[in-house]
Amino acid sequence: MREIVIGAAQMGPIQKADPREAVVARMLALLEEAAKAGCTLVVYPELCLTTFFPRWYHEDRAEADHWFEASMPNDATRPLFDRARDLGVAFSLGYAELTPEGRHFNTQILTDREARIIGKYRKVHLPGHVEWDPDRTHQHLEKRYFEPGDLGFPVWRSQNAVMGMCICNDRRWPEVYRVMGLQGVELVMLGYNTPTVNSQSGDEGLEKRLYHSDLGMCAGAYQNSTWVVGVAKAGNEDGHPLMGGSIIVDPDGMVVARATSEDDELLVHACDMDKCTFGKTTIFDFARHRRIEHYGLICSQTGAVPPP
Repeated sequence: MREIVIGAAQMGPIQKADPREAVVARMLALLEEAAKAGCTLVVYPELCLTTFFPRWYHEDRAEADHWFEASMPNDATRPLFDRARDLGVAFSLGYAELTPEGRHFNTQILTDREARIIGKYRKVHLPGHVEWDPDRTHQHLEKRYFEPGDLGFPVWRSQNAVMGMCICNDRRWPEVYRVMGLQGVELVMLGYNTPTVNSQSGDEGLEKRLYHSDLGMCAGAYQNSTWVVGVAKAGNEDGHPLMGGSIIVDPDGMVVARATSEDDELLVHACDMDKCTFGKTTIFDFARHRRIEHYGLICSQTGAVPPP
């Protein structure tokens, strides 16, 4: 049995005024709780060091650069890396990355149990819009502040398992899981910040939004015979609510752990990577059953083209 005890470290709201040091202190508390529960891997949310700043419009986008991290680790996050190394707990976290070349990405990293960064992913499927939209109930300006990720969907071997990452809106796109599935992925880690209210459809309630969040992750897990750990940042950030709904999904697409709050909350589950084997060798044995000669449209066009 290849068991990894995983902690899904949901985080409650982070206000604009909250300093990174205060946020990291909360992350350290979740890390300590996870270590006591026997976890050797902790997954934190998307943009977990700051408020969800893409809701705020800056005419000069450079005014948003203070939300970005120019290095990782840095002075604010060093205590997390140091303590994780002491405890022997690996972690994955999301943050806004500013590269030395001045590029901006929505990024997630993975460390090993010695707190060395062994993997990096940059969000590919950016939702939202670029300019101020007066018809929305709130702004969602990820396309203004980030560029699409340029690293693809890589996977890494760690703790005797094949691990991959994606971020928030990526979880809704089946191609994300399949590209990692074709690399034998056994654990997909993803963080998200999802508004409780759809800015373009006020009638879409929280129940439906949580269902759609579950649906993408459960389908991705089942169709690729992989564990999926989805971790939210949730709660009311300066009057803007984010939904929770953090879950751990097994390779059969079944939710085995679920958050019950919109606060800092740790989910713990012992995930046996060998549970991936049955699906990968039967109904989703890609080598036997995939028919790539019929899949050309997937990589030859973006928008749908109905027949005349």
